[in-house]
Amino acid sequence: MARRATETLPDARGHFGPFGGRFVPETLMAPLEELERAYRRARADRRFARALVALLRDFAGRPTPLYFATRLTQHLGGPRIYLKREDLLHTGAHKINNCLGQGLLAARMGKSRLIAETGAGQHGVATATVAAHLGLRCTVYMGEEDMARQRLNVVRMQMLGAEVVPVAAGSRTLKDAINEAMRDWVTNVEDTHYLLGSVCGPHPYPMLVRNFQAIIGRETRRQILRAEKRLPDYLVACVGGGSNAIGLFYEFLPEPAVKLIGVEAGGRGAALGEHAARLARRARARRDGARPGVLHGTYTYVLQNRHGQIATTHSVSAGLDYPAVGPEHAYLFESGRAEYTAVSDEEALEAARLLAVQEGIIPALEPAHALAELIKRAPRMNKKDIVVLNLSGRGDKDMDILAEHRALKR
Repeated sequence: MARRATETLPDARGHFGPFGGRFVPETLMAPLEELERAYRRARADRRFARALVALLRDFAGRPTPLYFATRLTQHLGGPRIYLKREDLLHTGAHKINNCLGQGLLAARMGKSRLIAETGAGQHGVATATVAAHLGLRCTVYMGEEDMARQRLNVVRMQMLGAEVVPVAAGSRTLKDAINEAMRDWVTNVEDTHYLLGSVCGPHPYPMLVRNFQAIIGRETRRQILRAEKRLPDYLVACVGGGSNAIGLFYEFLPEPAVKLIGVEAGGRGAALGEHAARLARRARARRDGARPGVLHGTYTYVLQNRHGQIATTHSVSAGLDYPAVGPEHAYLFESGRAEYTAVSDEEALEAARLLAVQEGIIPALEPAHALAELIKRAPRMNKKDIVVLNLSGRGDKDMDILAEHRALKR
């Protein structure tokens, strides 16, 4: 896949091959077109770029370290493992990269209010943080189930001045929070910007979010060349909607020798409703499961039952509990450029524990899924291989779940 080809995606209509696009009510077409025009103008404006770079450096804490995990490498006895430490950013995850970019864009467009959806709460916290910093009003929609298991982040959002709106519809998780945020936006497009948190949704969001998160991969490339004098053999990242993974992968798409591995939530079983694995568990012979469809304004792989109804999902990690995947991931899957797999709740919980005791780092449960996949593969890998794993968030928000798991294991 040549660099020139990857830089032309999405096309002018927002498609990554057959995926992507803009499938929304007519009332949202004008604000989406306005957003796309504003983003393209901002991207060409050096003042916007300088303001974003300064905030990423001085407010968020970039660049993040690329850390060689010495004890984990020795413990697994396989490849040389590096962790991209997005968990060290202000607010505790990679989400702040995109929120700063979109927040500056919203202010440039004259919007006085931000709305957002959140599952694990990290995107909500980052949105509330940016809104407070820029003096904007903020409303965050969050499923009731996610609010219960991510109570700390709810309190953080409220502390930052955001209104957190519980969503009781459907499965009471991320999918339903997005539904409510889009309803709000339809009603309040004049003064409100919808700060979507992942590489999902209608065009231009998958492109816009990817470009704001691509700083992860750009830094990684410079850092690994400095440390090892060559590119890594593998990049590994968890995939919910897929922003942290695309952020790491994008810079390396033109490098076919660099293998890309996305790790989804295998949940507690293979049955529909027991997991959130869209690409890893796809089986063409089955009528139930992930297949192309439209959800939240984009055409991508979506978990559906045989009647085409959106399936319920499950994951111990709220941030991976989503029935669709970003359209660029669907394209990378179909083209064979990236591999997608899944690990179970139990495997992710054990991986989080292992990283804590081996490296003194407690990861969020989302990147713990990526780590669990690496743990399984390490014995089959060459000791000279270099792996970069995107540690996209820290585990503060998951301590109640991790503590309960630890108690149950005794």
